Amino acid sequence: MPANLPPEYFEVEKTLRQAKTAEEKIAIMEKLLSIIPRHKGTEKLVALYRTKIAKLKEEIEQRPAARKGQLFRIEKSGAGQVIIIGPPNAGKSALIRALTGVEVEVADFPFTTRTAAPYMMPFENIKIQLIDTPPITADFMESWLAEMVKMAEAVLVVLDASSPDSSGQLETIINRLKEKKVELVSAETVIPPDRFPFLKRTLLVLNKCDLPGSGDLLEELDILFGKTLDRLLVSSVTAEGLENLRRRVFELLQIVRVYSKVPGKKPDYDSPFILKKGSNIMDLARQVHKDFAEKLNYARVWNKPGTINGLRVTREYLLTDEDTVELHL
Repeated sequence: MPANLPPEYFEVEKTLRQAKTAEEKIAIMEKLLSIIPRHKGTEKLVALYRTKIAKLKEEIEQRPAARKGQLFRIEKSGAGQVIIIGPPNAGKSALIRALTGVEVEVADFPFTTRTAAPYMMPFENIKIQLIDTPPITADFMESWLAEMVKMAEAVLVVLDASSPDSSGQLETIINRLKEKKVELVSAETVIPPDRFPFLKRTLLVLNKCDLPGSGDLLEELDILFGKTLDRLLVSSVTAEGLENLRRRVFELLQIVRVYSKVPGKKPDYDSPFILKKGSNIMDLARQVHKDFAEKLNYARVWNKPGTINGLRVTREYLLTDEDTVELHL
């Protein structure tokens, strides 16, 4: 009986010949198994792939453990570092390309991204660093990835909104990180300083919302995970939701932009100081110059809505996003 394999099978099968690591081969074979129609003519092919996957998994288990010192690190840049994680073929790289305008290698087969790579996403008058990473599966997660998650300020988990496997893949990612003592939490979670490396503010980015069936995932996530993690539907193809995503990433970082003003001159709105939410006038003074921190007498503040216009404030005054501050010695 003929196999009658669909054209998509042959496209994905080509990538199997180029795969170099056992993890890449497993992910591609699992993709092929999801494509192959089930009937008598494909029984041998399905059995062959399952046997190959089992052997590759044995190879992975028999590998010597990696030395503890082997970590991957990317120096932080911009207003904050946000790491992007997800399962294979969720569209992480395509999303980064849409957000940054930078060409990122994108393909319709797993493990196109093989290492971590930084990109800068513009948001209004600042830039936020996005880190693209290799996919996480039930069988494999790069040994250094959990450490990179710990070092980042926030996490985006990108899922394919049109895939019926996405809720299970999210559970896999959550469990793999928990094994490394990392827990994904909502954007509003108050994180004590000593827990910062292990609790990470997270946004679920449900990509490919332009494809059929994308609405079903929201209902599944509500049933399986409740409202524990915030989620946003987007499309890297149509750009739906991308501007909202930029704003949500900024909010995820829990930062404020503050402009310093010299008396009698206009502030520079293109180069704000970046401070954590809850920072006060003294925190800004320390960033501007040590002399201001040591000799500051008072400050005047203007806010964006225009409700505060040159108000004289004390050192303890709490700053809000886009405040303009004039420091006086």
